[in-house]
Amino acid sequence: MATDYDAPRKTDEDSSEESIEELKTRRHDKNSGKVDEDEAEAAESFELPGADLSHEELAVRVLPRQADEFTCSSCFLVHHRSQLASNKNGQLICRDCAA
Repeated sequence: MATDYDAPRKTDEDSSEESIEELKTRRHDKNSGKVDEDEAEAAESFELPGADLSHEELAVRVLPRQADEFTCSSCFLVHHRSQLASNKNGQLICRDCAA
């Protein structure tokens, strides 16, 4: 894109005047403040803390621990052997818990 460096430049005062004029024209626009959103529909998408989820069902396939995995004795999460930080007295600790 070509730029004409010889053209007169706008000052901060000029740009602020333009923005004020734009705001005045927007203020007179009747549709600028309206939002096309159904409040009831928007409220249904939010989950509140402590909401009753007893009627919900999850379909998750649980795999048993693999040969190259271990269960951390601190956080009780299953990690890959590459995440093993220490093995003290049979207590396997992951890198996250060791840090």
